[in-house]
Amino acid sequence: QVQLVESGGGLVQPGGSLTLSCEASRSFYNMAWYRQAPGKQREFVARITTGGITTYADSVKGRFTISGDSAKNTINLRMNDLKPEDSAVYYCHVWNTHYWGQGTQVTVSS
Repeated sequence: QVQLVESGGGLVQPGGSLTLSCEASRSFYNMAWYRQAPGKQREFVARITTGGITTYADSVKGRFTISGDSAKNTINLRMNDLKPEDSAVYYCHVWNTHYWGQGTQVTVSS
C-alpha cells in the first residue's frame, strides 16, 4: 500500500512563505503537487521528475519551487510571495496514478 504524507501547511500573511513536504512510502519517477480551493476543481500546481525536470502552473511560476530528495522519497514545495488566492488544500500526487496524499491546508490571510 502506497502512502503519501504531507506536512507544512498553515496560516500565513500575504507576501509570506511556507514550505510543504510530502514523504512517500517508496520512490516514484514523477511526483506533483495539486491544490483545491473551496468550490473549485482540483488544479495542477507543480511537477518534478527523478531527473529533476520541473513544470509549474502559470499562476505559481516564479513564486513556487518544487524540489525532491530521492534518498528520502520526499518532495517539497517552497511557496514564496503567497497570495490569498493561493489558499487551498494542497495534495501530493504520484503522477499518472491514483495515489494521493490526504492534503494539507494552506490559508493566506491577514
